[in-house]
Amino acid sequence: MAKIKLDLHDIYSNGRAIETELSRVINEAVRKRICLVEIIPGKGSGQLKKSVLRFLEQPDIKRLYHRIEKDDKNFGRIFVHFRF
Repeated sequence: MAKIKLDLHDIYSNGRAIETELSRVINEAVRKRICLVEIIPGKGSGQLKKSVLRFLEQPDIKRLYHRIEKDDKNFGRIFVHFRF
């Protein structure tokens, strides 16, 4: 199974860059029919993770994927599953 990984550690303080990268990776997964995207916002205070989840809940983004899974073993990781 193919997977795309996006680590947000390097751009954690740049909101516009975060949204740009999230859009890019979601669109790439749809275009290439990738079944899984792993997003790593990191643990930190949890604000970046909340921001990522808010982005993923936008109606125009939400319609592109099947479901979101928050990793129960690693608080700083989110999986976005696609159904093709």
